[in-house]
Amino acid sequence: MTNSQQPKICLITGASSGIGYAIARALAAEGHTVVITARRQERLQELDAANVTMMAGDLTDPGFQEQVVNTVFDTYGRCDYLFNCAGSIEAGPVESIDIDKMSAMIRLNVEATFRLTYLVLKRFKAQGSGHVINLSSVMGTKVRPTAGAYAATKFAMEALSEALRMELAGTAINISCIEPGLVMTELHKDWAVHPRESMGIHDPLTVEDIVRTVKFIMEQPSHVRIPKLMILPGHHQI
Repeated sequence: MTNSQQPKICLITGASSGIGYAIARALAAEGHTVVITARRQERLQELDAANVTMMAGDLTDPGFQEQVVNTVFDTYGRCDYLFNCAGSIEAGPVESIDIDKMSAMIRLNVEATFRLTYLVLKRFKAQGSGHVINLSSVMGTKVRPTAGAYAATKFAMEALSEALRMELAGTAINISCIEPGLVMTELHKDWAVHPRESMGIHDPLTVEDIVRTVKFIMEQPSHVRIPKLMILPGHHQI
């Protein structure tokens, strides 16, 4: 059990696959109470357990966000962690990038994430504690050709996180960004050439690597802040 052996109430978005799914599974297995959300109900059901509450829906819908937040606090009386894991990637050259999908990515990665973060932070302020852990990316600190829009969404997450950290300094509310390099998830499943080949990354990170990073952050004493933690595979040159 992380964080002084005390079970926590954790809200995890993007929990139907990839990093969000792995975090939810690991924390639930350790006895924490997890509230998970994503669009795919059937995938969420794979995490079915007594200490798991599933809420399927579209995070870009403000009404659904309100429902999720109200459910967490009405059911458990508090929330200790918000994990912003929901996100998508749309990249490509000017000639072929899907502008509609790019715009949808921006709505999810930026607008929906920002809105949910502020909704939860208002509750954190009222209860006097809480921790937001944002799944950013190494692309929140660097850019590369054809992926500027995706990088921009992660730069936005980084900017908000740092501003909130400064605003909330001196309180018991904590803001952290995890900045992974390439992780083997479904994020690139529709790409013609996987970044593992195009970038020469022979041993990408696994979701278990990110789970260990999450646990490290959660295990820190209350006076310690980890605003940013970058984790890269050994062949990552970006």
